[in-house]
Amino acid sequence: MSLFAVGFLLVILQPSTGQFPRACANTQNLLRKECCPPWDGDGSPCGELSSRGSCQNILLSQAPLGPQFPFSGVDDREDWPSVFYNRTCKCEGNFMGFNCGECKFGFSGLNCTERRLRMRRNIFQLTTSEKDKFLAYLNLAKNTPSQDYVIATGTYTQMNSGSNPMFRNINVYDLFVWMHYYASRDTLLGGSNVWRDIDFAHEAPGFLPWHRVFLLMWEREIQKITGDENFTIPYWDWRDAEDCVVCTDEYMGGRHPTNPNLLSPASFFSSWQVICTQSEEYNSQQALCNATSEGPILRNPGNNDKSRTPRLPSSAEVEFCLSLTQYESGSMDKMANYSFRNTLEGFADPRTAISNISQSGLHNALHIYMNGSMSQVQGSANDPIFVLHHAFVDSIFERWLRRHRPMLEVYPAANAPIGHNRENYMVPFIPLYRNGEFFKPSRELGYDYEYLQEPALDSFQEFLTPYLEQARQIWAWLVGAAVIGGIVTAVLTGLVLACRRKRGGTSSEIQPLLIESEDYNNISYQSNF
Repeated sequence: MSLFAVGFLLVILQPSTGQFPRACANTQNLLRKECCPPWDGDGSPCGELSSRGSCQNILLSQAPLGPQFPFSGVDDREDWPSVFYNRTCKCEGNFMGFNCGECKFGFSGLNCTERRLRMRRNIFQLTTSEKDKFLAYLNLAKNTPSQDYVIATGTYTQMNSGSNPMFRNINVYDLFVWMHYYASRDTLLGGSNVWRDIDFAHEAPGFLPWHRVFLLMWEREIQKITGDENFTIPYWDWRDAEDCVVCTDEYMGGRHPTNPNLLSPASFFSSWQVICTQSEEYNSQQALCNATSEGPILRNPGNNDKSRTPRLPSSAEVEFCLSLTQYESGSMDKMANYSFRNTLEGFADPRTAISNISQSGLHNALHIYMNGSMSQVQGSANDPIFVLHHAFVDSIFERWLRRHRPMLEVYPAANAPIGHNRENYMVPFIPLYRNGEFFKPSRELGYDYEYLQEPALDSFQEFLTPYLEQARQIWAWLVGAAVIGGIVTAVLTGLVLACRRKRGGTSSEIQPLLIESEDYNNISYQSNF
């Protein structure tokens, strides 16, 4: 996307792409177009002998796409993951994973039958030992090779349609940096030509569900390498912050004493090397990022372009965004008006919900404010503040879901930008996840946010809010129905009373039982009516 170069695109919404199971990154699997690795528990593909899953053909969505990407058959990410594989594991029950060897988010236990609810907490509410443990986990992930996944260093064409695999190892942290890059990279069209107006993780309806999956997978990988099953990502509540309060050596790294663009040498993040930040070089070479180190993390918070992002987002802006009733609207991209997604992502004004790509609000504002690695979409996940930021963005998405309680049908089924329809599989995740599967409350996915644990009264009021809003929208109809109902009731009552008076003139001596019977029936019918 050409806007990336401008920087405001900064949205950086992470990732999405190319995580290839190591067991499937070989000539045999690529030529067969099949990724159904055996589960260690019984040695069968997808754990089929234990009824965990089976190898099946992938069913792709046939819903029409929006007009933003006018090509077909030129990008490996189209109809993900069918360019590489058309058969993968379909897991049963609560099993999940590329070989059905794990539990779905929110479940645990030997047979994945135990429900679990983990709590994400404010980073400033962690004890010193909890905070230090989180920082140590980040550093461990940066220095631990991924056991399950590798990254692609060439396109499917460059791999000679699978006969010449091009993959390499990567550490756990950088795996997710690369995925974010891969999901948001430009389309390589050959020669020196690229198409920039494409992104499988940003600027469209999938922005929020995609990042939700990204964080859940990141959390799970940390749990696996540390053995800490209770680990959750903390969040940074940046509402009304006057500066980057997490930018200290005690937390995510302070400012270098002599070079304001670098991190303090007292923070171990100062030794981290970034990857996937040189998009123009990759485009000119028609190559993919191969995860080569490209220098230190850059960050100069607050010294950004004030005309685009004058300050960090306010509480009032977040509340206005939450009041928007439409999840998506119009073109369903960065030009959408009155769209909750587009306003939260930051392409629409957080005070009017009108698209304004010359400004960066809410989510985008934070990326721009950091004025460094965080401010370039494809490489933004290099800065560990990224996970703190997106955890809080996800919590705002969660508040909107709880307030408005949308049906799944609210998420667009068709005509969204490529990769963003409800039934599209998210790039580049394997196992496969559809966008619509994560358009639901976080508790159903096994996690919650500490600050959303409100008093019972507040929770009850939040529960009532969507119903009161619906009632407000149809009150005129309700009043009209009540008036008409009252008129009908009055007319029928008058008729019944008139009949009773007429019958009252019949001699009780001649027809006593008939009168009693009809009176009873009239009363009974009127009551039922």
